Amino acid sequence: MAITLNNGFKMPMVGLGVWRIEDKEMRDLVINAIKIGYRHFDCAADYKNEAEVGEALAEAFRTGLVKREDLFITTKLWNSDHGHVVEACKDSLKKLQLDYLDLYLVHFPVATRHLGVGNTGSALGEDGVLDIDTTISLETTWHAMEDLVSMGLVRSIGISNYDIFLTRDCLAYSKVKPAVNQIETHPYFQRDCLVKFCQKHGICVTAHTPLGGAAANTEWFGSVSCLDDPVFKGLAAKYKRTVAQIVLRWGVQRDTVVIPKSSKPERLEENFQVFDFELTKEDMDLIKSLDKKHRTNQPAKFWGIDLYA
Repeated sequence: MAITLNNGFKMPMVGLGVWRIEDKEMRDLVINAIKIGYRHFDCAADYKNEAEVGEALAEAFRTGLVKREDLFITTKLWNSDHGHVVEACKDSLKKLQLDYLDLYLVHFPVATRHLGVGNTGSALGEDGVLDIDTTISLETTWHAMEDLVSMGLVRSIGISNYDIFLTRDCLAYSKVKPAVNQIETHPYFQRDCLVKFCQKHGICVTAHTPLGGAAANTEWFGSVSCLDDPVFKGLAAKYKRTVAQIVLRWGVQRDTVVIPKSSKPERLEENFQVFDFELTKEDMDLIKSLDKKHRTNQPAKFWGIDLYA
């Protein structure tokens, strides 16, 4: 099942996120995911594993497991490369062993001190606070992103972690409209106004952290996961599904693309099996009532500054 973007390209509604996937696990993960049916992979320069993804994709193409045109590959521009968009994109393409990207996103709406293309560390000042570059505007970055489309390096471009105001601004100054806004959204952080604003203006919403981060974000950020909520456990029993499947199905029924992460083969398969059942309107409304406005992904832990404040 796919959603049609505002430029006519189709994006599979369930993808696999590769954040925090160990290098040694990547080959088997990508190959197994393709065998299960995944055709959408969500990467980023900052995940520091594009080369490993690229090796796995090359093997999949070489062995005839899948064709390049059957896959939808996303990666992202890191904060420190806002002034070096073309070079950063080419670096990602080289690591991924691809001729083009299906989607390239501005990872965060902030430019930081340049560290060298391919170096995706957090550019911190001597005070331990993110060293924000005030000479590069998001508009400048976006026009460089647009150049990637005309160069044939990228089919679609988009934004990530943009709020309503920043998304509105991007729509105003863009010649090529953002096809996607990838944001954290899940039942405990529904962000209905932002989701509806994007959809109203033809921007597809991709939900990163669609399960609320689960163990990974609890470990890093001390956040609370909706997977432990008794309401979801009740719905899982009602529909004879896993809690994760209920949460992902909720995301799909909101017309958002979901990109859950898992390195476990059984979870990979479960997360993909969300198209053969439907939640009732009553249950969708019940889940809507669970919103806690609880953001689980907190980069301020690494940046010394809360950009969401």
